[in-house]
Amino acid sequence: MAIKSFKELKNLSKDELAGKVREFEESLFQARMKRATGQLQDTASIWRMRKDLARVKTLATAKATKPAAAARKA
Repeated sequence: MAIKSFKELKNLSKDELAGKVREFEESLFQARMKRATGQLQDTASIWRMRKDLARVKTLATAKATKPAAAARKA
């Protein structure tokens, strides 16, 4: 699964990012199950999925904490 560019992900809302997190977690789980049963051809795809998931989670956390940080400054 190819991830959108980072700039495109930054424009997503919190809800859309949460949906992407869930989507990436599901695909990572499926890939791990395929690896366990010997059906996965490209084992490096798991590594890429983990990195994509981390990117999306990082953006989701940044968007969630941004309003709280602004409130503390005020």
